[in-house]
Amino acid sequence: MKNKPKNKQGNSKKVDQLTKVVKDYQEKPLTTNQGLLVNDTNNSLKAGERGSTLLEDFLLREKITNFDHERIPERIVHARGSGAHGFFELYEPIPQYSKAGIFNDTKRKTPVFVRFSTVAGNKGSTDLARDVRGFAVKFYTEEGTWDLVGNNMPIFFIQDAMKFPDLVHSVKPEPNREIPQAASAHDTFYDFVSLTPETLHNQIWLMSDRAIPRSYRMMEGFGIHTFRLINDKGEAHFVKFHWKPLLGVHSVTWDEAVKISGADSDFHRRDLWDAIEAGQYPEWELGVQIVPEKDEHKFEFDLLDPTKLIPEEMVAVQIIGKMTLNKNPENFFAETEQVAFLPGHIVPGIDFTNDPLLQGRLFSYRDTQLSRLGSPNFHQIPINRPIVETHNNQRDAHMQMAIPKGQTAYFPNTLGGGCPHLTKIADGAFEHYEEKIDAKKIRSRSKSFTDYYSQPALFYRSLSKSEQNHVADAYSFELGKCTHPHIQERMLYLIAQIDGPLSKKVADKLGLKVPKTVNKPINQAIGADVTDGRFEPAPKKNYLDQSPALSQANTKFDTVASRQIAVLAANGFSMKNFKAIKSVFGQDGAQLKIVAPHGGNIKCDENMEHPVDAAIMTTESVLFDAIYIPGGEKSIKALLKEGKYIKFINEGLKHCKAIAADGEAERLLKETFVMDHKNDTAIFINGKPAEFKKAVAHHRNWAREDKVKDIPV
Repeated sequence: MKNKPKNKQGNSKKVDQLTKVVKDYQEKPLTTNQGLLVNDTNNSLKAGERGSTLLEDFLLREKITNFDHERIPERIVHARGSGAHGFFELYEPIPQYSKAGIFNDTKRKTPVFVRFSTVAGNKGSTDLARDVRGFAVKFYTEEGTWDLVGNNMPIFFIQDAMKFPDLVHSVKPEPNREIPQAASAHDTFYDFVSLTPETLHNQIWLMSDRAIPRSYRMMEGFGIHTFRLINDKGEAHFVKFHWKPLLGVHSVTWDEAVKISGADSDFHRRDLWDAIEAGQYPEWELGVQIVPEKDEHKFEFDLLDPTKLIPEEMVAVQIIGKMTLNKNPENFFAETEQVAFLPGHIVPGIDFTNDPLLQGRLFSYRDTQLSRLGSPNFHQIPINRPIVETHNNQRDAHMQMAIPKGQTAYFPNTLGGGCPHLTKIADGAFEHYEEKIDAKKIRSRSKSFTDYYSQPALFYRSLSKSEQNHVADAYSFELGKCTHPHIQERMLYLIAQIDGPLSKKVADKLGLKVPKTVNKPINQAIGADVTDGRFEPAPKKNYLDQSPALSQANTKFDTVASRQIAVLAANGFSMKNFKAIKSVFGQDGAQLKIVAPHGGNIKCDENMEHPVDAAIMTTESVLFDAIYIPGGEKSIKALLKEGKYIKFINEGLKHCKAIAADGEAERLLKETFVMDHKNDTAIFINGKPAEFKKAVAHHRNWAREDKVKDIPV
């Protein structure tokens, strides 16, 4: 008796898709771009069967010309990305803070498109590079489009947009040899960082586990900047935006990231796509940190400094809504590649602050889209179109897709009946916040921006022991790739200003000593006059001992939804044991994937067939969250013949994953290092499935890390 298909609904969906493809083939004949029916798209027009191709072959020219021009310039940063459609729903209105419709109408289901990305690498780079991740959300609201363009880290490297080209040039491949790709571990980046101490806060986040997330679905998002919310009375409040994933915030180890890049460089892209296709829709709650205008200067850091965050323990994050992604793009280029995010896209009730990085982004993003998409008409591309009608006097330009009608294209006019007409502020028109300005023009920045060490130190103090170890290892790897000792020494000096023992750990691994001074005053290094003390780093402060919200050790550990469990099995595996695990995990959305010695199907000890998800030679343990071995005499004998299963299990052990084995599977574990750690709280030999499930939900048992770091795999 054959076992029923694992996913009857999924198979039915595939049949329906195939039927639609056949129907499309029958109803949609091949045509040119002008609608001409085509009977041959395989052969060019020739002067005889072996003759030269004729210049008059307009079908060839159209096809080849389109191909030659089908690539557009990739984004200078955030080139490697993936996107999805979804919607946002408001939990509770906040009229006391903002008049924006999206923040006041709980009946709305606002469409969104989200693009996640790495920053430094090109389009062909790996998903698992150590890097900041872009987290950009386009809200198609009833008042216009709002773009919240942020990252998975709440701060940025620099304070002023003037330095953005320098930052990007330093982290990109070195121009003389175009090496390294999608990596910050090289001389030019650390030369810049060591001379620009404002970068230290974002840079230590980059050295943390936040830079190698388990998936896009398991990382936070932040608006980075301090914005303003404006209510109906014209009153302003400062706000920072947060996205909190319902699956918790989880990462992989650096060793896993390196191996995943080789095993599946599309790991994050595939994970997002597969989760949505399986109906396991990624979700994030939107939170806001609200600061009244009167409290702008009450903190020991500057709210307008984009290298600073507001600790959640000082200003709580108020959860106001939820975003769900439930639809994959139908065409990657048309949607994910052509989507254009601009921080300048806002709606009434939201406004900017004088954050100097934000101010520069308001110019830069539009300029970039003009370069990439070739025309100011990029808003007419379907993925960028607002859901509300647009009317204005802007005309023509490259790739104009609308057909504006009428005699007039100016305002005011009488020949067009005064249309399009203006709207009163009371009727919903946008109004800039009336901020009082009384200042001199000056090329400088506030002295309140010079606290470079306090927040990096707070971040490091707030991490768990394992997270701190990962930061030290990351610095050691990155600075170990630098070939100039003076750059390494400057970095060790700056790390020591954050945390002395951390710098000592890194220095020991580099075979260097932590310098007590640097060979050049920092204020001179960052471009200030050496006699001008305004830019000298301010003394480190301790205005908060710890911020638990900064540590991933304090994230959510209550779900196994969408977790990938590798089931190591061959013909004859124990159906009884497998069924017990499946009944516990399957109901909560975990994915049990059979990893067998070969592809196709295998039979359990009850003679039922089961489709194989991956042959052992085509997959790696780093692609899974946990390991289960159901046992069965015949199955274990077969697994023992394949040496890669031993490596697979040892690697899972080294990466602190939950491992469970039942019955005869213990014989397989005896060939691994698992039995040396059988008392580990995330290792289960003939244990309870429910306890194994809890361990998987907890992501990793980091307490194991120091004990298994020397396991050879």
